[in-house]
Amino acid sequence: MKKKVVLLTAVLLILLAALWQQLWHESRGGERNSPEGALEVVVKSSSKGGTVSSNDVYVLSKIISGEARGESYVGQVAVGAVIVNRAKNPNFPNTVYGVVFEPGAFDAVSDGQYYRPPAAAAVKAARAAINGWDPTGGALYYWNPATATSRWVWSRPVIARIGKHVFAR
Repeated sequence: MKKKVVLLTAVLLILLAALWQQLWHESRGGERNSPEGALEVVVKSSSKGGTVSSNDVYVLSKIISGEARGESYVGQVAVGAVIVNRAKNPNFPNTVYGVVFEPGAFDAVSDGQYYRPPAAAAVKAARAAINGWDPTGGALYYWNPATATSRWVWSRPVIARIGKHVFAR
């Protein structure tokens, strides 16, 4: 009987937490992909980009670490530039955070690599990409041909090859 009470209490607490999270989310205007405490900054599509926070650099550096670990510095900047390019493109979420956490967009989020601390080189690469360096020439997609499982990506026009990644529009 005691185990049932503990189990029911745990389930009740989980349900209350989920309800609180939903109410909190709605109270913020229903912003997507914004955990408590995250600074979500809109990237404007001007030539200079938009306002950037330290959170943007951190999120971008973590995805670069997960997606481009082992690549050259230029390759890491290129991966970061794709995410910045997406944030500036009207067909994608307009924040770095929104792009990174778009469902199914990046394997490093799905497989948990994103949640590891970023490498120092990835932080430097993130800053370079956010400051406008784009070695890809405007790519919106990238993939590793040795591991890509989607045939769709090959329908995109390839514009660059940097390290193990192919970059496309």
